Amino acid sequence: RLATVYMTDNTAFIAPIFDERLKIVGFYPLDTTKVQITQGNGQKYVVYDFGGGDRGAIELERAGIMTQTQYHDELFGESNKCMRPTMELIHANNQGIIEGVKQSASIRFMGKLAQVLKPSDIDAERTRFKDSNLTAANNGGILLYDQKYEDVKQITSNPFVIDDKQQQQIKENVFDYFGTNENILQNKFTSDEWNAYYEGKIEPFAIEASLVHTNMLFNDIEIASGNEVIFSANRLQYMSNKEQLEMITSLFDRGFLSQNEGREILNMTSVENGDTYYIRKEYCSKDMLEEIQMADIAAKAAQVGLEPKEEENADA
Repeated sequence: RLATVYMTDNTAFIAPIFDERLKIVGFYPLDTTKVQITQGNGQKYVVYDFGGGDRGAIELERAGIMTQTQYHDELFGESNKCMRPTMELIHANNQGIIEGVKQSASIRFMGKLAQVLKPSDIDAERTRFKDSNLTAANNGGILLYDQKYEDVKQITSNPFVIDDKQQQQIKENVFDYFGTNENILQNKFTSDEWNAYYEGKIEPFAIEASLVHTNMLFNDIEIASGNEVIFSANRLQYMSNKEQLEMITSLFDRGFLSQNEGREILNMTSVENGDTYYIRKEYCSKDMLEEIQMADIAAKAAQVGLEPKEEENADA
């Protein structure tokens, strides 16, 4: 809900939820359209409507605010009204298609009578002509009419619709504005496309949400001590099996991943004693390089029954 409000209104207010000891136990995203900023007793308040007549208020300094496209207002982001012409164009195109379907389903033939009839006789003749020629009973597919009609011709409905190229351009305008694309919306993305979308759209939102919730939950001393709220997503789940295997193999023997962390990436359950980190033997700390080399020399000397000399140790 927080992400939806943020994208729809470009501003998202978050109210903290307190327990009886005034400790924060949760967060509630507010409907921006039902939020007002008022001032009283020398400070500003966020007054909000839950719906159903219930209202609440919180000091502005205690509330969380996330904004994007912020320009004129100090607290609120700009509206999405710049997309209104595009959305109206999409709506008009959809309405044209609907009307075209309705017309093609309602009027299919036009007949010109050769004589003047009363309105009631015209209605009766219309019904007779339809029942005789335009129902399933006419399985031969032949339409016949007598001299009462001067002419009968079929009506072909050709509603105006935007061509494929123009429709694609309209969609691209929407995608560009909201920072997404068709492959993301239809879940057809590759791992590279997902990584680009994550870094360009999801990660900035997660970073801003992390900062806002951290400031709501902790004071300056607690933040300086390393306390923080982190919003993250496991991007590795969207990698191909080959990419996941290559990444796990590369990081496992360098001590970045344990066996269970590698199994988690592959959606496998953890195993007993699987939280140990391993590293390849030929890797070592730079500070320990001399010590390891000395141990190797001593081991080789022990194999031939010799003790390494001090000058040899120094040369080594």
